Amino acid sequence: MLDRISSMLAYNPEEPLLFSSGLFLFLFLGFSFVYMLLNKQRTLRLLFVTAFSYYFYYKSSGTYFFLLAIVTVSDYLIARCIWNYRQKSPQSMFVPRFLVTLSLLIDLGMLGYFKYTNFFVGMFEHMIGNNFQPWDIFLPVGISFFTFQSLSYTIDVYRGNLRPLGHILDYAFYVSFFPQLVAGPIVRARDFVPQIHHPLIVTREMFSRGVYLIIIGLFKKSVISDYISLNFVDRIFDNPGLYTGVENLLGLYGYAMQIYCDFSGYSDMAIGIALLLGFHFPLNFDAPYRSCSITEFWRRWHISLSSWIRDYIYISFGGNRKGAVRTYVNLMVTMLLGGLWHGASLNFVAWGGLHGLALAAHKYASANIFRHEKNYVSHGMRRFFGCLFTFHFVCFAWIFFRNTDFSASMMMLNRIFTDFHSELFMQVIGSYQYVFGLIVFGYVTHFIPDSWQDGIIKLLTRGNVLVDALLVSAVIYIVIQVKSSTIQPFIYFQF
Repeated sequence: MLDRISSMLAYNPEEPLLFSSGLFLFLFLGFSFVYMLLNKQRTLRLLFVTAFSYYFYYKSSGTYFFLLAIVTVSDYLIARCIWNYRQKSPQSMFVPRFLVTLSLLIDLGMLGYFKYTNFFVGMFEHMIGNNFQPWDIFLPVGISFFTFQSLSYTIDVYRGNLRPLGHILDYAFYVSFFPQLVAGPIVRARDFVPQIHHPLIVTREMFSRGVYLIIIGLFKKSVISDYISLNFVDRIFDNPGLYTGVENLLGLYGYAMQIYCDFSGYSDMAIGIALLLGFHFPLNFDAPYRSCSITEFWRRWHISLSSWIRDYIYISFGGNRKGAVRTYVNLMVTMLLGGLWHGASLNFVAWGGLHGLALAAHKYASANIFRHEKNYVSHGMRRFFGCLFTFHFVCFAWIFFRNTDFSASMMMLNRIFTDFHSELFMQVIGSYQYVFGLIVFGYVTHFIPDSWQDGIIKLLTRGNVLVDALLVSAVIYIVIQVKSSTIQPFIYFQF
């Protein structure tokens, strides 16, 4: 018995500690009990949560949790040094620039080694005609997220937008806070740190909203995304040449919903868990497929990442302050880097390049062809066709994001445009009725008014806390049963 428990609690690369797992539910219940006991003991509570967060990361990446400690200690000390030097010599910029550059070198050097070494070395070896066998370099989970989050802190201190934290425990808590540690959202220190010093209060409204987001996130991630991926989308993208154009197109629409539910579902759960612990995270996905332009899409999609890229890359390059041509170049370079952030592969760079071109084209057309005012909002049929065009451009770009090589992307496009076979549409729908039931459900609920969601939360607010907690536990249990069973989830979820 003890050996089994020890095995469950130890690091297993095949079984990371996910929010939708039974082990996380068990640990979180025990964690919550201790957390509430330490309600009035701020320092002990911070120590306890930080220790649990490091354990959470250990369950995902093993002994590589030391990387989290390196980033935490180095950026905390660098930010303190920048601030102290500025107080003594406010006019001198050399030392602060050196220090913030050192922070960039440490964080991006670590990220570059673990994530991009094989990519760049492989490209170089290919250019000189050598065969390259990828080196055995482990990629720690979430390293892209916590390095960017920590970097934002040192850059904000360097820019004078933030006063450095006085205690390293506060900073360790901020960087390692487990709800957002491995998959975001990327939380800014100026938004999160003030909450550390407030009294721990979880209002009825916070609890209800947290419960709602956890339930929605679990359903998005573990039912919609996982089910349509396993039973349809992956089959299409793994062998697009074996399927007709209509099947490829439906697979593409399915992937657009799958990746949204995957990313936003995890973010919803992270935001919900943080609310149960008394912390507010910013909204990370705001119904992005409602967007009527590519610019609006990036204001709604992965908001914490897109705003980070805007504030720390685009603006650092000059933003729109150095003329129209430079603005378009800055947009293009920023999105290329944003694509590379998602993965060490040329298909991600191509995806970022497509979005960079689209953003530059939209900015040019808005200013020089349509002559829109700064806060222009389209309505009626113009908005409808804008949403339709934007959605299909985003889907087109997803082809290059999902496929690992360009030949597969070209094959998929070729099948869609030259071998469509629309007469097979109803047959395909009938063969995968559960899959398309989930896809349609996902798109329909994507467009429901926000006021409906607020109404659901109000209903939860009127209920009993214990009932809400049992509801979350029941949903997690059902998800676990569905994921561990060969039985189709519609035995549990009937529309």
